[in-house]
Amino acid sequence: MEKYNPLTPEVIAELKRIVGEKHVITDPDGLDTYKTDQETDPHLFHTPEAVVAPDSTAQVAAIMKLANQYGFAVTPRSGGTSVSDGAIAVYGGVVMLMERMNKIEKIDPDGMYMVVQAGVRTLDVQQAARKEGMFYAGDPCSADSCLIGGNLATNAGGDKAVRYGTTRNQVHAIEVVLPTGEIANLGARTKKNTTGYCLDQLVLGSEGTLGIITRATLKLLPIAPYKSDVLLIFTDPRKATSIVPVLLKAGLNPTSVEFMDNGFVRASSDYSKIRLNHYEDGAYVILTLETYDEDEMDRKLVQVDELARQNGAVEVSMADDRVWTIRKNCLEGTRILSRVSTSDDFVVPLDQIADTIMDLSTMAQAYPFRIFTLAHAGDGNLHFNILKGDLSDEEWENALNSFHAKAYAYVYGHGGLLSGEHGIGAKKIHQLKTLTDPGQMLMMTTIKKALDPLDVLNPGKVIEKY
Repeated sequence: MEKYNPLTPEVIAELKRIVGEKHVITDPDGLDTYKTDQETDPHLFHTPEAVVAPDSTAQVAAIMKLANQYGFAVTPRSGGTSVSDGAIAVYGGVVMLMERMNKIEKIDPDGMYMVVQAGVRTLDVQQAARKEGMFYAGDPCSADSCLIGGNLATNAGGDKAVRYGTTRNQVHAIEVVLPTGEIANLGARTKKNTTGYCLDQLVLGSEGTLGIITRATLKLLPIAPYKSDVLLIFTDPRKATSIVPVLLKAGLNPTSVEFMDNGFVRASSDYSKIRLNHYEDGAYVILTLETYDEDEMDRKLVQVDELARQNGAVEVSMADDRVWTIRKNCLEGTRILSRVSTSDDFVVPLDQIADTIMDLSTMAQAYPFRIFTLAHAGDGNLHFNILKGDLSDEEWENALNSFHAKAYAYVYGHGGLLSGEHGIGAKKIHQLKTLTDPGQMLMMTTIKKALDPLDVLNPGKVIEKY
């Protein structure tokens, strides 16, 4: 759509009729709350014209039909934890909150599945599964604040993706409201499916551009009775990153392999008020192992110790909750150092992870910003948190654009991609178009236009506005 129509009193009245007057926000103070998600740069904020909170799939569908009738944009918002500007209303219109759709509708331990609405908090999904003696494997680092619908929309990753895969691997089926307001049920609770196109996997990870997920049937797993967390400390960061393929090739099948450079170690330790060994000079690798046999666990722990020390670890120890507190507070630890920052999200083949971290870290030293490196190293996904500090807006923008141009070229030159879990959102939309295979870009654009001819659902995300 060339231009979106402003929300008229008639449209506002209709929105109130659909969801109830108290669930429509139009006052300036209320709208100001939803001008951003986890984005910290004020230049990228956009205030919506209204915020609407439906409590059913039927209400979501009615809002989308209204958007097509009156030509306004709708931006779905889950927990607001996106770092790719995914929940920012870049073209105004309505921000749709999913938080009222927060029911866990069914848990079936025998069938090993759970049915939930999209607004359920991810932590609540995990805890509900555990109460039934089961395990939900999706585990983004923001599980205590993000919602399951946002996880599904972005194909969220997290600490356990090495062993269990990303969010799309945890889903049997989804209910979706399409951009034009129709309702579709995609997928099935079967082990195999070659019946037509794999439409559920198309919508999962599409960042709310192809449909609004309102309900999901999630896979549950048995809980492994033996679990160990191990902290490997290195004073040479290259040795720390190089340990990853060593551990994977040894057949250890870890649940997670997390890397933190010393900058993150110190910043997050200070924020968490926790001080562990080698605070001053250590890079941390956190390894999680899970088994169904105690003897197997003992063998793996001995193997980890031997491999780590042979490959440069200065300390190997069992990790307690303090280690994971430091890991989960990484971003919060750097936010107190700079009001504005950006979190990059690259993914490369596993055999490239060590070189990519070291080479891009060296490249970043030529720039005036501060950079901290974190990685879900076991699946090749690395994050650079770049801090603006005292740079002027112009210095920040120029330095960031220059670094990104070189970093993106490096990543794609080594078989990598723009995002492993954060998504494209509005932040990387131009880079996606530039770097993606033209045939792939044609397919994505064609699909978006076919399902959303007026471009009213989450416009300006993933695919450029048309």
